Amino acid sequence: MSSSTVLARRLLPALLIAVWLAVGGGLGPYAGKLGEVATNDQAAFLPDDAESTRVLDAQADFRQEESLPLVVVWTADDGGRLDPAAREAATRQLASLAGTEGLVGAPSPALPSEDGEALQGVLRLAPDLGDELEGVLDRVTAAAEEVSGTRVYLAGPAATQADLKDAFAGIDGLLLGVALTTVLLILLLVYRSVLLPFMVILTAVFALGLACAVVYALADADVVRVDGQVQGILFILVIGAATDYALLLAARFREELGRNEDRYAAMRSALRQSFGPIVASAATVALGLLALLLSDLTNNRALGPVGAIGIVCAVLGALTFLPAVLVLLGRTAYWPARPKPATDGAGHGVWTKVAALVDRAPRRVWAVTLAALVACAAFAPTLTARGVPLDEIFVNDAPSVTAGKVLAEHFPGGSGNPAVIITDASALPAVAKAAEETDGVASVVPVTASGRPGGGPPLVVDGRAQLSATLEAAPDSDAAKETLVRLRDAVHAVPDADALVGGYTAQQYDTQRTSERDRMVIVPVVLVLILLILVGLLRSLLLPVLLVATVALNFLATLGVSALVFEKLLGFTGTDASVPLYGFVFLVALGVDYNIFLMSRVREETFLHGTREGVLRGLTATGGVITSAGVVLAATFAALAVIPLAFLLQIAFIVAFGVLLDTLVVRSLLVPALVRDIGPVSWWPSSLRTRTGLSGS
Repeated sequence: MSSSTVLARRLLPALLIAVWLAVGGGLGPYAGKLGEVATNDQAAFLPDDAESTRVLDAQADFRQEESLPLVVVWTADDGGRLDPAAREAATRQLASLAGTEGLVGAPSPALPSEDGEALQGVLRLAPDLGDELEGVLDRVTAAAEEVSGTRVYLAGPAATQADLKDAFAGIDGLLLGVALTTVLLILLLVYRSVLLPFMVILTAVFALGLACAVVYALADADVVRVDGQVQGILFILVIGAATDYALLLAARFREELGRNEDRYAAMRSALRQSFGPIVASAATVALGLLALLLSDLTNNRALGPVGAIGIVCAVLGALTFLPAVLVLLGRTAYWPARPKPATDGAGHGVWTKVAALVDRAPRRVWAVTLAALVACAAFAPTLTARGVPLDEIFVNDAPSVTAGKVLAEHFPGGSGNPAVIITDASALPAVAKAAEETDGVASVVPVTASGRPGGGPPLVVDGRAQLSATLEAAPDSDAAKETLVRLRDAVHAVPDADALVGGYTAQQYDTQRTSERDRMVIVPVVLVLILLILVGLLRSLLLPVLLVATVALNFLATLGVSALVFEKLLGFTGTDASVPLYGFVFLVALGVDYNIFLMSRVREETFLHGTREGVLRGLTATGGVITSAGVVLAATFAALAVIPLAFLLQIAFIVAFGVLLDTLVVRSLLVPALVRDIGPVSWWPSSLRTRTGLSGS
């Protein structure tokens, strides 16, 4: 070999490592900067064309400044009735806050509850306070606590936003720390190698730094939108995907080193055999995420391109940085374990036994596993995806949740979050009457020039007026949503009113209905995209349909188990409306990943040994690495549970459990047994269908 060839061999890996070190050093800090361009504005979750969104836009005409309501609640220290002096003192303290920085307009007076045991007052806060929000709430609390003999609570959208901000505080440090530590420990235990786990982790960290820098630039230019949930999922997705792809390549390189003393030749072979499956796997996830652009919910659309960018960066890291490091380290990368010389056998250990079981009784294996999955899937319809109640949004006891419960004990359930009605001013009396007569509506008052309900003549802007309707039921309850439907029907029926109904309950209802529409549109698109990728990779029609069907069944089985766990073990009465769609995109795309890794190897072995031996050899050769990759990915998504939000906890469980179920049952037993039982016909119409090998089909 010439000296120039040796130099080129060493120069290219060194150059790639230098580039990635520059990326890591220069762009890595952007993982901690994403919060600067993130927003947790709940309006970002609304459907663009929903009635509640149109009301939100129309409300701007009735306000001098946009605001976020904050409800102050007082109760007696002893739990008894409050005397009139407490009401006067509370009203004075609210009035003293007028003109305070961060407040919009004049505070309302303190109003007593019917039972006389509580008071409530409403302030309007600027919606873009950011880090100043906590200081404003502290000033409000300090003033409210001047009312002697009372206990103070802060409720309403402003208090909820403050708690959301606290929940996402330190997301970059805490989430990354938990995820990376978990992955590192698993890799050290599974691979018993000192260097390899750190090389894999470094690949994931560099890929994440690049992804965060790209997303930061796009978000700063308002090309994409990022919120705390999207930010958390991006972190987990890049770490999990980069680790999976890195493990597949590292395992194949170790295998090739057992056949070839030349590490450069071994890496060429490993890349040649791994490139197709890794790119195809990444394409399924990226295209599945991009299908979210078809959603009518803006937070779903935000996750699509952000997640796809993360997957692309994960692939770049796994196919450039890691090969460069491995080829320079050679066998040292696996120290103290050493790559063993390749043998003609397909493997050893537990996966040899699993392959033997599949070979001995394939029909029994797939029948039993299929029956178990169908039994679990039978509970999927019981998963309630009508939204998470306000008192369950946070996993821990958030102050706004406690305040909301106190508010609901003494005032109508919809206090602090009334329905908002926009109507033509000429039809205002008729609309108000129709709303008042609606079952489930506690009170209806017009919004006045002060910007508050009651206390003067109705404010009319461009011939339109606004009403505030307090519902009897809690604003996040099913009863409130049923009342909302009746209220919309009632005011829509008023002639020449052109009435619209919005507010918090309407937003929740519209989000739920839009999520149902999204699932009907996006699920088929994702399935078709994945099917096309599998057809191109495996050059077969029957087998891709079979694989898509198995991962879809795995998703339904996971939903069934999740429904039982959420209700019986975790005590959730509802599931976020976006959870089923997110779970589907992640589980189906990621589930197909492992089937791609398995079946691409089975196809490779089938060329040499026929379908029967191809299945057994492919299962044994990939069993260890795919299972470890699945465990790592499940543990990575489980790290989302450190953020105390029900939505992320639900996503974490669904994806983690579903990945394990897919890895240990679907990919290990169901798919190999089905292909073994069907035989060469599985590859139809490929020419592989005619290969039977030495031992038959």
